[in-house]
Amino acid sequence: MTPAALAELLAAVAAGRVSSDAALEQLRNFPSEQLPFATIDHHRALRQGRPEVIFAASKTADQVLAIAEHLSDASGGFLATRVTDEQRALLQRRFPAMRWNAVARVAWLESAELTEAVGTVAVVSAGTSDLPVAEEAATVLEAFSHGVDRLVDVGVAGLHRLLAESDRLRAADVVIVVAGMEGALPSVVGGLLRQPVIAVPTSVGYGASFGGLAALLGMLNSCASGVTVVNIDNGFGAAVAASRILSR
Repeated sequence: MTPAALAELLAAVAAGRVSSDAALEQLRNFPSEQLPFATIDHHRALRQGRPEVIFAASKTADQVLAIAEHLSDASGGFLATRVTDEQRALLQRRFPAMRWNAVARVAWLESAELTEAVGTVAVVSAGTSDLPVAEEAATVLEAFSHGVDRLVDVGVAGLHRLLAESDRLRAADVVIVVAGMEGALPSVVGGLLRQPVIAVPTSVGYGASFGGLAALLGMLNSCASGVTVVNIDNGFGAAVAASRILSR
């Protein structure tokens, strides 16, 4: 249940428009709801401002659908990451209005309580191969009602491409930088800007990139002070971190 929905329910009870028994029935699954394979946290929206998000990886299509249905009943919408084609097809049959980003593998149903966009995040990808992770971050931010400016394929192998977009970078409130290989791009961006910079290493690269470990270590050892680093391929985590910054 969202803060707005709970406030409306309490006001209706106080005004006598809703009985206490009816209100208790609406709160029957609050703060959590037990399914055979999951315990849904309906209190999360009140604690953190956003409902629980479905991590669809390793779940069956039926499990993802069931969780999405219960989240939708409680909050009016849902957000699912790392969604497979099978899961997407089942969700779309049940929720025709669902939105889908195939590159990001993110599916979401917008709640009627969607708020006005807060702040702008520049999502910068070093190469086209980094787009799945960058799009995961960008799509989650859009689902969270933040503005997004995408800068694609502006890695350090052609630094003029990034410098040409300096005005767009400076206009953003937060910058997410997604890079594989040696992971140098966040250091460059972090040295140019005063805004918070969140670095996302990807598993893109040849053998000695070690599945993104080289990029991760490079970002953790950035010479640009204050660059924040999330886990390998974790575009979702970067988006949530940016959202927390903007929501303050």
